[in-house]
Amino acid sequence: MAVTLATIDLGVLTRVGTALADPTRRRILVELLDGPAYPTDLADELGATRANLSNHLTCLRECGLVTATAEGRRVRYELADRRLGDALRLLAGLDLPGCCDD
Repeated sequence: MAVTLATIDLGVLTRVGTALADPTRRRILVELLDGPAYPTDLADELGATRANLSNHLTCLRECGLVTATAEGRRVRYELADRRLGDALRLLAGLDLPGCCDD
């Protein structure tokens, strides 16, 4: 089957692009490749404030890329779809010429 505009969900690409456009959100997604994590642990790992991290997690959740599960007083975050992890690994492994300034 040929890949055409009709077979590509541009909304999904927009949401993934929004997530990947920010360095902190990229790092959160990479951290979640290893499995679920808690905001406090992510903040410590990334050297981010809890407030800043919370804003990024909200964005990722609203984009549909991560899910949040309440566990008592804590919330566990994980990738919403296992295939997202596969896609991130594939994208990161591409050997592309050129560079972009962040």
